[in-house]
Amino acid sequence: MQRDVIIACDFSSKVELFEFLAKLDGCNPFLKVGMELFYKEGPQLVRELKEKGCKIFLDLKLHDIPNTVYKAMRNVASLGVDITNVHAAGGIKMMSEALRGLREVNETTKLIAVTQLTSISQDVLESELHIHEPLAEVVKAYASNAKEAGLDGIVCSPLEAPIAKELGIISVTPGIRFADDSKNDQKRVATPEYAKELGSTYIVVGRSITAAADPKAAYLRCVKEFI
Repeated sequence: MQRDVIIACDFSSKVELFEFLAKLDGCNPFLKVGMELFYKEGPQLVRELKEKGCKIFLDLKLHDIPNTVYKAMRNVASLGVDITNVHAAGGIKMMSEALRGLREVNETTKLIAVTQLTSISQDVLESELHIHEPLAEVVKAYASNAKEAGLDGIVCSPLEAPIAKELGIISVTPGIRFADDSKNDQKRVATPEYAKELGSTYIVVGRSITAAADPKAAYLRCVKEFI
């Protein structure tokens, strides 16, 4: 599968998003629409972006009882996004029901599962979540569950991308920073070049592009280093 760079559009409104997209001047990147923007602007924003020809990763991380996720995913499916996701922590049954809801409406949207957020460290995993296995082993177990449920892949840090590659599923990896950037609130990070080496299918890049003095140059740099 061809690699791609996904820009995390963590903006508070459609106005901010469109102001940012104007700075990309002719580029047509893959965009991640997350909870902040979706809860503000709703499904209509996704429809507008699709009408403009944008590829969309709708990052809502559904996590509830299987029947609720099934019904919610049917609604998400009607938007025709390219990728959407659930939390693997919901279990195999929940993930399977999410996939069932998705496929009843469309056959093209890829469904992936969040394993562990890139802000989670081993210390947090143990002291707050009371999971005492090594983080990489937890990610591997959740990834195996996602595959068993029939999902296309996982969200994980680039450091765990080899797990997805070994399982034969795709990996969407946040936590991407240029070598000269701050890590901010991310714990498990990598450069675009290192993520490529590790086998990431897609990298999700936020502030390194959206907060750059020249977002277009930053995006093109990221594409060059990863693809």
